[in-house]
Amino acid sequence: MGAQGKDVLRIGIDVGGTNTDAVLMLGRQVLAETKQSTTADVTGGVISAVSNILSQSGTAAGEVGAVMVGTTHFVNAFVQRRELQEVAVVRVGLPMTSGIPPMVDWPEDLRGVIGENVYMVDGGCYYTGEEYRQLDAEQLRLVAQEISSRGITAIALSSVFAPIRPDIETQAANILRAELEADTHITLSHQVGGLGLVERENAAIINATLHSLAAKVVSALREALTNVGIDAALYFSQNDGTLMDAVTALEFPVTTCAAGPTNSIRGAAFLSEIDNAIVVDVGGTTSDVGVLHKGFARETSSVFEIGGVRTNFSIPDTLSVALGGGTLVRRNAENEITLGPDSVGFRLQQTSRVFGGGQLTTTDVVVARRGLEIGDATLVADLEPEFCAEVDGEIRSCIEAAIDQIKVSAADVPVILVGGGSILIDGALQGASDVIKPDHGAVANAIGAAIAQVGGRVKRLFDYKQVGGRDAALEKAVELAKENAVSAGAMPDSLQVVEIEEYPMPYMQTDAVDVHVLVVGDLDQST
Repeated sequence: MGAQGKDVLRIGIDVGGTNTDAVLMLGRQVLAETKQSTTADVTGGVISAVSNILSQSGTAAGEVGAVMVGTTHFVNAFVQRRELQEVAVVRVGLPMTSGIPPMVDWPEDLRGVIGENVYMVDGGCYYTGEEYRQLDAEQLRLVAQEISSRGITAIALSSVFAPIRPDIETQAANILRAELEADTHITLSHQVGGLGLVERENAAIINATLHSLAAKVVSALREALTNVGIDAALYFSQNDGTLMDAVTALEFPVTTCAAGPTNSIRGAAFLSEIDNAIVVDVGGTTSDVGVLHKGFARETSSVFEIGGVRTNFSIPDTLSVALGGGTLVRRNAENEITLGPDSVGFRLQQTSRVFGGGQLTTTDVVVARRGLEIGDATLVADLEPEFCAEVDGEIRSCIEAAIDQIKVSAADVPVILVGGGSILIDGALQGASDVIKPDHGAVANAIGAAIAQVGGRVKRLFDYKQVGGRDAALEKAVELAKENAVSAGAMPDSLQVVEIEEYPMPYMQTDAVDVHVLVVGDLDQST
């Protein structure tokens, strides 16, 4: 598995809801690492984290060549309904597609936050790409005038079968832009989602709601880096574990929503030098369990729901369970051990018993059971060995059940444990052929960001008969993916194909196949 920029000092940062993790790396070497509290303004936590690793390593800020950031800021904002932008939704599809209007199944509170500005116009094509009605330019001009009169500056534009005929959306966007203010941002659905109209449209709407927040976050991160004296290129981690530059992140913040789990999986692969395994990332509140396949996170093949909204953009296949280092431990009325689901989370150092607090957490129990040097072990010396062993068994059972649920076969597979809460688990696990705890695993998410490569992805329908057969179609898809990777900043001589998947479309009266290709390459920092 390649690592980009081997001779360039780079910083990887993961901005989570609780902690901001950062690492300084040169090639495969981790020079410094840290965990700092995330701050509401983003800037404070990043400044603390970056200043810490520069100080640890004795590195001058000017020596840093690139900064890679993974963040849950955007997905958290959408789920919590905060800092979202009002959006106009324009669908090209009439006289068809009117049966299910945009946002029909969205939660009421979310529609109230972003508004219900929905417009449907004539135009569209069949799955063959043949138009059933020409795009109505006059309708679009009238829509643009109304959007402008409402002062809305974010638009989500969708059309039926847009991945097959993206030119329809592009033409519609050009008509709208000619009538709107220059600062109006338009998200085209074919750039963020798959074939399904509703789910793809939803992804475009989510992206549009996050546009102003993206500008704020990118600006804050640039300010934070400037404050510590770093003048280096800024990149963001995408859901598939590849990088995009800050300008692209401004356009497509929705593509960062699952970067956290993906970075942990990529970081686990890098640290363990294993390309196929189950990765368990244990945090303070939850454990995220995912599948590492050929060095990348396995994508989910099902519809993904975010904040109560169904989407179909690329997302890692992960399972989250309510178990972490801050999970509360209790006995119920039947005298049985219960774990959580509540957790003290980022308040661990204030409220858990090993730090002088009054709440019993999983961290307290493992310190008492295994004598770990965390907090003051004398404060949990009263916990009986039998009780600790019982809690340990419950922790193990919870993780084993999650591993079993996400596996695709009954065969034992390697399990890589990362995250600050991985101290909870020691020894063998049922269903695991081996249990690996790599060095620096506590900051695997930041390492995943730091070592990320540039990707080029193609998701497109091909009619194998029309393009000259399967081999010709796949060759064309790979060529397009390589072009996309180079355009995104990858070095041409470093490109490698990591994924080719084919999904036949049996309901279509053609030889259509949905082809997915992912190509990755090392970041070109020569320019």
